[in-house]
Amino acid sequence: MTRDRPSVQALPLYLQISEVLLRDIAAGRLVEGERLPPERDMARQHGTSVTTLRKALAELEGKGLLERIQGSGNYIRAGQGRAIPGEYSMFRLELRAGGGLPTSRLIDVVPLTKDHDWGAAATASRVRRLRLLGGRPAAVEEIWLDADAGRVEAAQISDSLYRYYRLRLGLWITRAEDRVTIDRVPDWAPEGFGPAPGALTGYVERYSWGRGPQPVEFSRTWFDTDVAQYVQRMT
Repeated sequence: MTRDRPSVQALPLYLQISEVLLRDIAAGRLVEGERLPPERDMARQHGTSVTTLRKALAELEGKGLLERIQGSGNYIRAGQGRAIPGEYSMFRLELRAGGGLPTSRLIDVVPLTKDHDWGAAATASRVRRLRLLGGRPAAVEEIWLDADAGRVEAAQISDSLYRYYRLRLGLWITRAEDRVTIDRVPDWAPEGFGPAPGALTGYVERYSWGRGPQPVEFSRTWFDTDVAQYVQRMT
């Protein structure tokens, strides 16, 4: 894989839209009983057809998070007892203006010995990728998945690593700890990412746990502070 041409691994658009809506519910931007905009308006907002938008809404309906009332509209059902996947409440990077459809461009996936001590195994799958929000390069990420949790296969992953963990590895991320500071952009950052290698920018380290006592994932994220912001919400 060359530095100039990272590959693109994309979820189907209807799943991208449904995951954006899930994040909005988990973050409290969409609340119980709220009526969504008309479907044609939502389709236009996401640059898609009404048919694709309805497939996204059907995903939410199947999770018990949306009620579709004929002749009235679509209503959020996120009250007590509704299970929202925990990883969406841990999604912290947004455009400075808010929101932003998250996509990614894969740089590489390689099995390596860890560069510091965490988790159960001495080795991990290291994933490097460029993250985009609303089509704008926003961050570069380096994610390490403990070998005891499974192996990441480049040909199978998509924009949502947590979704890959669930469907391919049977791994659910249940909690995470973030450490936010500044750091220098790594020299492997691809062209197209705003800050140049060596420049200081926003930086997040994250340890993530499944159901066991040891972390299963460690990640480093360098984000362009002219494009994105780190958001913490209590809901």
